[in-house]
Amino acid sequence: MHAEKRLPARGTSYAEFLDWCDEDTRAEWVDGEVIIESPASLVHQTLVGFLLSILRTYAEQRELGQVIAAPFQMKTGPELPGREPDLLFVTRENLSRLEGVYLDGPADLAIEVVTSGSRLRDRGEKLAEYEMGGVREYWVLDPEERRTDFHVLAADRRYEHRRTNEDGVYPCEVLPGVRLREAWLWQKPLPKVLSVLKELGQATREERTCTNRSAQARRGVRCSPSSSSPTPTSTRASASRPRPT
Repeated sequence: MHAEKRLPARGTSYAEFLDWCDEDTRAEWVDGEVIIESPASLVHQTLVGFLLSILRTYAEQRELGQVIAAPFQMKTGPELPGREPDLLFVTRENLSRLEGVYLDGPADLAIEVVTSGSRLRDRGEKLAEYEMGGVREYWVLDPEERRTDFHVLAADRRYEHRRTNEDGVYPCEVLPGVRLREAWLWQKPLPKVLSVLKELGQATREERTCTNRSAQARRGVRCSPSSSSPTPTSTRASASRPRPT
C-alpha cells in the first residue's frame, strides 16, 4: 500500500513543485500554492482523447509540430502560474521551449475541455493568464453546455473572441487546414477519427486547389477543366491574332 502523498507547503517554488509532481498527479501551481485537479469524467476524457488523436496525427503527418496531452505543465512566464492544459500544441519553430517535464513558454495552441468545477477558471483566470503569457490560440470547449469559445491573439497582444461560422465550422489559426466542425464534439458516439482526418485532408486539398487557382488568375494563367496543366492566357490570346507584317 502506498503512503499518501503530502501536499507541499504554501510558498513552494515552481522548481520544487516540478520535483514533487509526478506523471500520475494532475496539479497546477498558482502563486506558490499547489492546486490538485478533480478526477476527470468519462465525457471529458473521451473528448480529450478524440481531439488528441486527430490533432496529433494531423500535425505529425505534416511535420507542423508536437501535440501533448495532460499531465504536462506549461509555464508561460516567470510571474505567471504553472498550468496544465488538457491539450497543447507547439509549432516546429518553438519546439526548443519543451523541457523534460514542462513547456518553458507559451504553447501556440492550448485547449481546455470544461468541467463543472473548472468552468470559471477556464473562462476567467486561464483566459487572462494565457493572453498575458502569449498563447497564440486558446480553445474552451464545454460539453455540458455544448458551447465553444475560441480566442486568437491579435496584433495588440489581446485576445479576439471567435465562434464557428454559419456552417458550424471553426478554422484553426495555428494549425493550417484544421477546420473543427462543432457538431463533432457533441456527437454520441464521437465520429471515427479516420473519417474526420479524411475530411480534413479533403478540405485541405480543396483549399490548396482554390489558392492555386487564385494565384494563377492573378498571374493571368488559366487551367483547363480537364487538365491540371496551366495555360498562359496571354499566349492563347496572341495565337489568335494575325502577326504584324
